[in-house]
Amino acid sequence: GFAESDLDVTTEENQLIVRGRQTDDTEREFLHRGIAARQFQRCFVLADGMRVVAAELKNGLLSIDLDRPEAERLVRKINISVKD
Repeated sequence: GFAESDLDVTTEENQLIVRGRQTDDTEREFLHRGIAARQFQRCFVLADGMRVVAAELKNGLLSIDLDRPEAERLVRKINISVKD
């Protein structure tokens, strides 16, 4: 799996980007290695107003908390003009 130092979570404009890079373990010798160490990148488009609150890595599972604040409800009085 990935360690915290191998993962990078960033936001750019309205995109959430998760990158991972595992370093090759050159100190160990393997007869067969079923899962290759490689890098990845996933991009997620966030809806307007969404923001990333936190990210947590627990038991190899990355969880990302998002928040969507309530939209402001603006009430505006429109004047009615009367013309004869």
